[in-house]
This record gives sequence, C-alpha cells and structure tokens, in this order.
Amino acid sequence: MPLLPSRTLCAIALACLAAFGGARADEISLAEAQSIAKEAWLYAYAPIQGYQTMYNQSQNKEFSGYVGGFNRFRHYSRSSTPADTDIVTPNNDTPYSWAWLDLRAEPMVLALPAVPGPRYYVNQWFDLYTHNFAYTGVRATGRAAGHYLFAGPTWKGAVPEGITQVFRAETEFVGTLTRTQLDGPEDIPAVQGIQAAFQLIPLSTFTGKPAPAAAAEVAWPAWDAKKAEGIGFISYLNALLPFMPPVPSEREVLARFAKIGIAPGKAFVPEQLEPARRQAYEAGVEEAAKELKAIALKQTDSKTFFGTREALGANYIMERSLGAMLGIYGNTKEEAVYASQQTGPDGKVLDGSKHWVLRFEPGQLPPADLFWSITMYKLPERLLVDNPMGRYSIGDRTPGLRLGEGGSLEIYIQSEDPGPEKASNWLPAPAGPFFFVARFYGPKPGLIDGTWNLPPLLEKK
Repeated sequence: MPLLPSRTLCAIALACLAAFGGARADEISLAEAQSIAKEAWLYAYAPIQGYQTMYNQSQNKEFSGYVGGFNRFRHYSRSSTPADTDIVTPNNDTPYSWAWLDLRAEPMVLALPAVPGPRYYVNQWFDLYTHNFAYTGVRATGRAAGHYLFAGPTWKGAVPEGITQVFRAETEFVGTLTRTQLDGPEDIPAVQGIQAAFQLIPLSTFTGKPAPAAAAEVAWPAWDAKKAEGIGFISYLNALLPFMPPVPSEREVLARFAKIGIAPGKAFVPEQLEPARRQAYEAGVEEAAKELKAIALKQTDSKTFFGTREALGANYIMERSLGAMLGIYGNTKEEAVYASQQTGPDGKVLDGSKHWVLRFEPGQLPPADLFWSITMYKLPERLLVDNPMGRYSIGDRTPGLRLGEGGSLEIYIQSEDPGPEKASNWLPAPAGPFFFVARFYGPKPGLIDGTWNLPPLLEKK
C-alpha cells in the first residue's frame, strides 16, 4: 500500500477511535448485550453473505467458482446449472463474468468494447456492504467503447486523460457481477468475444507510470457457514471492517457495537465469554435471524432491496439484508425488477408435489423491453433444480412456449411431468419445498411503479 501523509493516517486513526470507542463487553448489562448482538447481526448479515462469495471466488482455490484472485475476470459462456453454487438464486438467462477488485494500492480501469444492438450486457458493481454503487453497460453508459476508473475511499490522485467516467467506492474491495445476453448455444462464440474484451487495467499500467508498492497481504478467515450464522459473525465482521471506513452516519451505531467486541481487526473468541454473556449474544442472534426470515418469507418483489446506500433509504440495513437472503447481488430496479412467490394461498411454503399454474391474462404479459424469465429454486438451498428436461427457467425466449386464447399464457409449475400437451410450458419443480424468481430486464414503468404485478400462483386440484 502506498504511504499516506501523516495527517491522513492521524485522521483515519481518530475516525476509528471515534467510531469504535465505548465500554467493554463486561461493563454492560446482559439485556443490552443481547440487544446489541441482535442489531449487529442484522447490520453484518449482507456484508458477511457477500464475504462468502468474495472469499470463495478470490481465495479458495478448491472452490469450483474460483476466479483466480483479485483484479481479474473469470467468464462463463453458458447459463447457470444446478452445479453452480457460487451464490444463491443464480439466474439462468445471462452467462456471468465475475471479478473482485483490490483498490488499496491504486485504482483499476475497466475497458469496455463497443457492443452493437440488440445485444444486452451490464456490469453491476457492488461494495463490501453489497450496495450497488455503480453501473456500466447498455442502460447506464451506452453501447460505445469506454474506460471507467474505479477508486477506493482513500485514493487522492488525479484522473488521467482518456477516462470516460470515475466511480468512487465506500470500501477498499469491490466486485462485479457482469451479465451478457446469450441467445442459444450457437451464440456462445459471440458472447465469448464480448467477454474477452472486458479488460481490467491497473491505473499505473493505463498511464504508463511505475506501479505503486503492493498492498499488504490479508489473512482472510476461511468461510464457515455455521460460524457465520451464529455469534461467530463478529469474527467475520471484524475482519471486514478495516476495509470499510466508517461513514459519518454510522459512527454512533459502530460505537454501540464496540461494546460487544466489534472493531476493525479485533480478535473475537466466543469461548472466552462467560456463559451468561455468551447466551445473551446467542439469544440476540437467534432473535435477529428469526425475524429476518419471517419478513423475507412475506416479500413478493425486489424493488427496494438493491441499490446505493442512499437509494435504499432510511431502512437500508433491513433492505440489503432481505436482498442478501432472497437473492444476493440483485440488480437495481431501473436495470431489472425481480418478483417472487414463496407461499401458497394457505400461507405455507410452496410444494412442488402439488400442481401450480401461473396465468397471465390476455394483454397482461410482463411489460419488459428486453426479456423476462421465471426461474425455479429448491429450498432451503435456494439453488437451481435438477430435472430430466434440463430446464431451469422459462420465459419469453423459451423455444416452443405456447400462448393461449387471446394471447394469455399459462405456466405449469410442478415436479410431475404434466404430459405432452403442457410440456412446452412446464417449469419443473422439486418434489418438495420451492420458490421461484421472475426476472424482468429493461422494466417498463408499470413494473417499476407497481401498476403491473406478478399474478398469484393458483393450485390445480
């Protein structure tokens, strides 16, 4: 990491002291400890779920989705299958390109090619909070070639000539989930050509200047889902906080969290807590997790879950947590709208052993300018469902999809084969709990403002 002026170092130190000061864990009541643990778990939920993806893709060489480290792309030229477990609720519409950027030493420059219509692609950029802080691609920046500079929160350099636009991140590490439209197997070479033209270039290389000193290696903690879901979440949050400089609006809440051992880089050993205090922490975590799951079960669309910190509004911690639970790294509503149903008319989780129909009345097909799809996921894993057809989603690009009288459309959702007359409109489900996500790319105003909504799922006895 390049040396910072002493005044900058002092300012950072003072900011951290101000944000993470406060009483020791053994100086607060058990009731307060439980309350803080509940609040902190919800705060940390989305960043830690994002850490799972970043760690596996950038550090875990045994992981099938390993990208190869930071500051490089890994491209996929096929749609997702049940074997893909990088993230929950993967889409089956657009092959992914993943990259994670380490912005500590210097900014990175994204070079984008010219992409003629009607091909769709989008580079969605998120920080360690999982906020969508930047977009490049067809909707946001157009189809022309360009160079986009991504800088971390402490960078103070000058923007060189040749940069189309600058994006500043709140965190030192950021990621992209890039999606490129694929129109069938014969289209794979064209998609691969576009993906190969997405280039990540260190700023020093872009300007032809000597590279700065490399940033220090980070001892990233190995991912353990059970640990992250319990009070061990504090260890993961403490590992992330050094790269998430406190924003002014969160100084007070971070000082409160410090009372239970939350601070940048601080070791957290649950075994060292006295039993009653540890029980208070665990009770707070259990309460937070239960409440989040209950709220998530009632959600039917994603419009408030994804975006910048400002766009998510005053309740941004809950909104990003719901997004992380239901489908992390979803697009901002202007890019795509997502809708879902998770329960039937009886309020119970949907069951694929029953026969369900999703019916669009004449003139009520999804109002999307680009395309739309409905993708099936098994529960509790929230991953794609293996089936003999190899069909994981259905939509307006599905070959042979049949419209009914007057332009209506019925989609059959069940585990049992519905027979040859309905096979073209069948979305296979598991013989057990499931949910689905409808994705609408290039949403028209009716989707964004809520005047058009996904019709309710009907059970056929």
